[in-house]
Amino acid sequence: MLLGRVIGTVVPCVVCEGLTGVPFLVVQPLDRNGKPKGEPVVAADSTRMAGPGELITYEGGREAALALDPWFVPVDHTIVTIVDQVSREGWPQP
Repeated sequence: MLLGRVIGTVVPCVVCEGLTGVPFLVVQPLDRNGKPKGEPVVAADSTRMAGPGELITYEGGREAALALDPWFVPVDHTIVTIVDQVSREGWPQP
């Protein structure tokens, strides 16, 4: 599982079968200290509840396609959980 923060939304013009009603969000990957790492990615939101500013976990690759129902929809990243809090020394607290 990877940690990230939602920084935006995406509105698709055309939606593939199996992804109707699934929100797409822009996610900034975070390192183990809560700092941005790499380029943002677009992720399907399997929770259907995440929004900008939320701390989330997400999966990439084959696992991302398995997180949605029906399985094996054409996605590279999927949000799996919304994180309430991280307890780790050095982690930025809100």
